[in-house]
Amino acid sequence: MKEILIDYLERKQQERFDLKAVIFDMDGVLYDSMPAHDQSWQQVMNEWALSHEPGEFYLHEGRVGKETINVVFQRNLQRDATDEEAKQIYARKTELFQHCNNGNTIPGAKEVLTLVQEKELTPVLVTGSGQPSLLERLDHHFPGVFTPGTMVTAFDVVNGKPDPEPFLRGLQKGGDLKPHQAIVIENAPLGIEAAVAAGIFTIAVNTGPLPNAILSDAGASIVFASMSELLDKLPPLLHLAGTITI
Repeated sequence: MKEILIDYLERKQQERFDLKAVIFDMDGVLYDSMPAHDQSWQQVMNEWALSHEPGEFYLHEGRVGKETINVVFQRNLQRDATDEEAKQIYARKTELFQHCNNGNTIPGAKEVLTLVQEKELTPVLVTGSGQPSLLERLDHHFPGVFTPGTMVTAFDVVNGKPDPEPFLRGLQKGGDLKPHQAIVIENAPLGIEAAVAAGIFTIAVNTGPLPNAILSDAGASIVFASMSELLDKLPPLLHLAGTITI
C-alpha cells in the first residue's frame, strides 16, 4: 500500500498528501441501488424496443441520464434522443426505479463515513443523480454527514462522469482543495475515470458484478471487494498518507 501511495505522489509531483476530504460516490458505494438502476434501465429500453447488452448499465453508471439514453439511441437509431424523448424515457425509468429499489444501504458504508468524520476529514458526495429527495434520504440513513454545501449532483455540473468536472466541483465543495488533499471512493468505471482525470487518488470498491480488472483498467489505484474491507484497510491507509513524504 505504501508503494501505491508513493507512486501517486511521484506521478503528481507532490511531496506528500495533505488530506482534508474523502469524496464518495453514492449508488453502489453508499446505497445498494445499482441492481434496481440496471433493472429499470433494461425495462424502459425494452418498452421502447431499444436493444441493450446484459449488464450494460453497470458500465454506464455515473453518466447523466440523457447521455446514457443517447448511447443506446446512437447504437439503435444512429441519432441522439430528442429532448422530449429523453424526458419521457428518464421519467419512466425513474418511476420504475422507485418500484424496484429496496432502499438498502451498502454494508459498512455508515461505519466508513463515521470513521472519516472521526479522522476530522470532510465527507463529500459526488453523484450523477438528480433526485429531488436526495438530501432527505441521505439525512435519514446517514444523519449529519452531508449538507447541500458538500454535495455535487446532476444539477451542479454541465458534464457528467467520465468528465472530471463532478470531482473538480467536489474538490471545491470540500473546501477549495487541491487533488492531493482528497481521496475518492468509487465503484464504477466511469466514475473512476472521472476522479483520476481530476487528479485525485482513487479507491474502487467492487460492490457489483464487474470484474476487478475493469475497475483497475479505469485507473483505480486500489480495488477492495466491499465497503467492509475498505473499513478495515482505511485506517492504516490514512495513517500512511499522513506520514509519507518523498
